[in-house]
Amino acid sequence: MFNLILFGPPGSGKGTQSEKLIAKYGLKHLSTGDLLRSEIASQTPLGVEAKKIMDKGQLVPDEVVIGMISSALDANPNAKGFLFDGFPRTPAQAEALDKLLELKKTSIAVMLALNVSEEELVKRLMKRGETSGRSDDTNENVIRARIIEYRNKTAVVADYYYNFDKVVMVKGEGSVDDIFKSLSAEIDQRI
Repeated sequence: MFNLILFGPPGSGKGTQSEKLIAKYGLKHLSTGDLLRSEIASQTPLGVEAKKIMDKGQLVPDEVVIGMISSALDANPNAKGFLFDGFPRTPAQAEALDKLLELKKTSIAVMLALNVSEEELVKRLMKRGETSGRSDDTNENVIRARIIEYRNKTAVVADYYYNFDKVVMVKGEGSVDDIFKSLSAEIDQRI
């Protein structure tokens, strides 16, 4: 089983590249946002618990998210592997994910981190904001604040995986196809 984390700041192209990687390698896409919505819609015990927490405006605890990931892994026993998107977001979540995967007799093979300059991120997100309907993509100050938040809180997850020599920085600027070729080359070396 081949598991990877696609990592990068808002606007780095994770969504675009995830779709292409999933299609090429037959990986199962694990987006924690999608999992939460699905568990809530299905009214599973975890979904009911998550909805109560979210309705109070609170973040869903790591244990609940890990439980949902565990359920998703169990529901896909024949998967070639998983592409993690939007998780882990903290070193504690990374540690919990590693422990869960160890229980399932697998692990994260690599974290592919898209490296994109702040100016390019701002440009991309402003352009996306013209068509996405997302208000957080239309205000440059909000965009820059999100990038700072990412650097301060989420980028430390890469530090966690650096300790295990699992992080590969991939140039996230250029054509979609060139970036995809770079990501694929890294995966092909490890599969």
